[in-house]
Amino acid sequence: MPEVRILPVDGESVRGKELVFRYESAFYYDPVLTETPEGWTLTLKKTPFPAPVAKQFTDVLLSDWLEDPRVFAAEGDGRVLGFLELSREGWNNRMRVSNLWVAEGHRRQGIGAALMGRAEEEARRAGVRALVLETQSCNHPAISFYRRQGFGLIGLDLTAYSQTDAEKQEVRLEFARPVPFEKEK
Repeated sequence: MPEVRILPVDGESVRGKELVFRYESAFYYDPVLTETPEGWTLTLKKTPFPAPVAKQFTDVLLSDWLEDPRVFAAEGDGRVLGFLELSREGWNNRMRVSNLWVAEGHRRQGIGAALMGRAEEEARRAGVRALVLETQSCNHPAISFYRRQGFGLIGLDLTAYSQTDAEKQEVRLEFARPVPFEKEK
């Protein structure tokens, strides 16, 4: 792996830059919601696809809906190998990882972990109480990565993308990781 540096990026230089996300997944998490007179039970059952599924979507950096966004680049060998986009959620004192992208051919080499380390540094500096992010129930590689990074499931939305998200095995999952406050000395 090349030596990687995580550097802040001037926002205007990357505003609107398209990031193409591609992944292959062998599993999805199937939401099973059971209602009884006493309440609801929700289970996310890890389920294999009949055959691995390839997915692709595009997002852009620095969308207008982000509050105080910041972008960082993972640079190595004179190239950008990844991006991290963070935005503050002031109303509830959290920081959202709105994009985490690592170039194909450079994944599973520690670049994503280095970018997430920078996310935690920025969250501590900002004094927020948690880092949050979303992914899809069919993105098993991302879910596994986020769990290794200390994130836990905090919720889901069965209709975030369409009225048939569950049937498409593509439910929005929200994950969070508390940001420990540094104690005053």
